[in-house]
Amino acid sequence: MNQTIETILNHRSIRKFKAEAITDEQVNTIIKAAQQASTSSNVMAYTIIGISDNALKEELYKVSGHSHVKNNAHLLIFCGDLHRINQLANADESVSIEDNLESTEQFIVATIDASLAAQNATIAAESMGLGICYIGSLRNDINRVNELLELPNHVIPLFGLVVGYPDHQPDIKPRLPLEAVYHQNKYLPFYEQQKHIEAYDHEMKQYYQTRSSNTKIDTWSDQMVRKFSQPTRMDVSPFVKQKGLNLK
Repeated sequence: MNQTIETILNHRSIRKFKAEAITDEQVNTIIKAAQQASTSSNVMAYTIIGISDNALKEELYKVSGHSHVKNNAHLLIFCGDLHRINQLANADESVSIEDNLESTEQFIVATIDASLAAQNATIAAESMGLGICYIGSLRNDINRVNELLELPNHVIPLFGLVVGYPDHQPDIKPRLPLEAVYHQNKYLPFYEQQKHIEAYDHEMKQYYQTRSSNTKIDTWSDQMVRKFSQPTRMDVSPFVKQKGLNLK
């Protein structure tokens, strides 16, 4: 197995970091790696905002509720960004891009572009011996994050990524069996997936009971049903539309 594959397969989320800084060179390398991710039609519909201001980290921590949002070597926030394209078009009175810019398609493009860039950043950081954790909880109050980062129209904060030197080594969380997520030539009916999900539930039950911290009795299926039974961040949809995205 080559080093790249080994790094990817050994991924785990790190939520405790050493009080050790990372260099500007390391940050720049991570960002350069992010930029080399695939992007739809070379649009590069994202912006990455690095957070080094401790007071700002504190405010973002209040939104998230997770201490690793403020206790890390560096925090990156990945934004879907179509503002640049809109500004370019505004300078040319002969074209109108509003309908296209505000379409669901372009919103998906921006979200995918940002996500691909973030995963490249993750692999780059982990290859340096750093740990990372994605922060979706910044969307707990997406309007507040928008305000803190002074984001213009057609830019939305999607998620954060904390980076630093790991101060713990959590167990690698098992994933669904390959057969549950990789279907050939057509989508498999649920009954054909179910046996793989049941096997995974058994594996996850064992994992939760034997992992090094926060042991519990639970299964993936039960977790998912509970999670999706509760409305979550229902203010995100109107916020996105208010920002001029996903309107058409």
